[in-house]
Amino acid sequence: MTSTAPAPRFRWWHGAAILAAANAISFWPAGALGDAAFYTGFRLPPFAPPDWLFAPLWLLLNITSLVALARVVNLEIAPSRRRQLVLVSEAVGWLLFAVFTTLFFWLHSPVLAAADTLAGLLVALVSVVAAAGVDRPAAGLISLRLLWLLLASAVAVSIALHNADPFLSAAPAPGVKPIQ
Repeated sequence: MTSTAPAPRFRWWHGAAILAAANAISFWPAGALGDAAFYTGFRLPPFAPPDWLFAPLWLLLNITSLVALARVVNLEIAPSRRRQLVLVSEAVGWLLFAVFTTLFFWLHSPVLAAADTLAGLLVALVSVVAAAGVDRPAAGLISLRLLWLLLASAVAVSIALHNADPFLSAAPAPGVKPIQ
C-alpha cells in the first residue's frame, strides 16, 4: 500500500487568478480614466520614491505575498485561528490593493488613498504576526510588503496633508508647513 501526499489546495494558477483579478479591478475604471501625472503633480516629500518604481515593486510584492499565501494555505496542520487570520487579512490586503488605484487616480483623493494605504499597513502587520505563528518563511515574505507599506504610508499621509483633495473638496491641512 502506498501513501500519496494530498494535492496542494493552492496551486500556481490560483495565485495567477488572484493577481489577474486584483489588477483588473485596479485597472478598471481607473486605468482607463486615471491621470498618470496625478502623483507627480503633488508636492511630494523628499523621501517619496519615483513613480516608475511602483509598478515593478508592487509586482514583486504581489508575487511574494502570493507565495506566502500558498505556503499558509498548503500547510499540513490543523486549522488554527492564526492561520485563519492570515487568510482573512491577506484577502483584505488584496481588496485594498485592488481599490487603491480607483481611490487615488480615478477619484483623485489623496486622503482616501492615504486611508487605504494605512489600512494596508495594518493588515500587513496582522498578517506578519499571524503568519509568524504558523509559517515563519511566509511571515518573512509578507514582511517585505510591510516594509514597503511603512514608506508608502509616510508618503501617502504627507501627500494627503500637503495637497488639496479634489474629490473631498479638501484643502491642505491647516498649519502644515510646506515641503521644502
